[in-house]
Amino acid sequence: MTFLNETHDPQLRCWLPSAHAPGTDFPIQNLPFAVFRRQGRSEPWRGGVAIGDQIIDMAALASAGVLSGEAQVAAQAAASDKLNALMALGHKAWSALRLALSRALREGAPQQAALAACLVPQAGAEYDVPARIGDYTDFYTSVHHATNIGKQFRPDNPLLPNYHWVPIGYHGRVSSIGVSGQAFPRPKGQTLPPGAQTPSVVPSKRLDIELELGIFVGEGNAQGDAVPITEAEQHVFGICLLNDWSARDIQAWEYQPLGPFLSKNFATTISPWIVTLEALAPHRVAFARSEGDPAPLPYLDSPANRAGGAFDIQLQVGLRTPRMAAAGQGDASICRTSYRHAHWTVAQMLAHHTVNGCNLQPGDLLGSGTLSGPTLDQAGALIELTTGGKNPLQLPGGEQRVYLEDGDAVVLRGWCEKPGAARIGFGECWGTVLPAR
Repeated sequence: MTFLNETHDPQLRCWLPSAHAPGTDFPIQNLPFAVFRRQGRSEPWRGGVAIGDQIIDMAALASAGVLSGEAQVAAQAAASDKLNALMALGHKAWSALRLALSRALREGAPQQAALAACLVPQAGAEYDVPARIGDYTDFYTSVHHATNIGKQFRPDNPLLPNYHWVPIGYHGRVSSIGVSGQAFPRPKGQTLPPGAQTPSVVPSKRLDIELELGIFVGEGNAQGDAVPITEAEQHVFGICLLNDWSARDIQAWEYQPLGPFLSKNFATTISPWIVTLEALAPHRVAFARSEGDPAPLPYLDSPANRAGGAFDIQLQVGLRTPRMAAAGQGDASICRTSYRHAHWTVAQMLAHHTVNGCNLQPGDLLGSGTLSGPTLDQAGALIELTTGGKNPLQLPGGEQRVYLEDGDAVVLRGWCEKPGAARIGFGECWGTVLPAR
């Protein structure tokens, strides 16, 4: 577990004014990582750290002679075109770099001039997928989502009995993971419309979203060595936003007996910024199951996980139609929920993933699964929000949506805030649906 230290002090002040702007996602207490370069320039991708409306260029910082020791080693690793080398260094190196950056960014810090020379405006940057993702596993950690979906796919048996015992997951596709701003054509695939006897290959008519979080693995484990739950979080670099786009009509036809395939592998969009578990420490909450649920098996349970293994990350989904965009309107909020409702924690997902000896590697990505809350207005997918298409969403200007139409753009947002702690944000995760090819 990551405990509170001086970097979490809500009274810390940064010499950069935008780090104190109302509602900023990136105060001095956050310091998330991304991979970026300046727009319109043929320059190398490199790691960056967000502060206010700026990015600390880690390649420039590593060459500036500002840092030393373990923090300098970590900065040099973060200067690469992907963050895998930094992730592989482990939590002590990440924490050392975070502490050094925090001290150098505080008002009155002697490193201000040197660090200011390393800043790049976020408004003039473009982003890449932050790690070389070797493997991607998508979990199913919301019991509310699992129950709502189960009622539609298996009305007589909505929640299978193993759900309360096993953190369910499936192996996803890495090559189609893109960063915020990703635009992709509507997928085609086999579907079996109601009343039809023969399937046909057509563009999906039931294209959906899935509001998720992405968990990046840091230090890996050797094949055959399970990671105990008491050590699991030491292997987690941080968390981003994740939209696991889903073709529900393709899914309904293909998912038995082996689960999702073409209904999921055409696109997955993640936010550019990875918020470290250390930054999220003030926003831990107790992990608790509903009354009557069985206690997790011993390898999925620990006092620390029960006391603070969950995170109160506020999550929101926005939808912007082409008509709204043409009128200069922003997105309309269609969902608001929290990660605290998840049925399994980050530590439990990683411990279960390795209990059979599976070797995770730096940069591997775990998806949380759709993070629906206990009421339908907290549902993280259109199939739930519209009750399988029976109750269309009402949007500004009189528009309706059951599933996504061509040109629709979806944005995920996430943040943590509470009295006595700094607001920690994740930025935005945008994706747009293009017509089928």
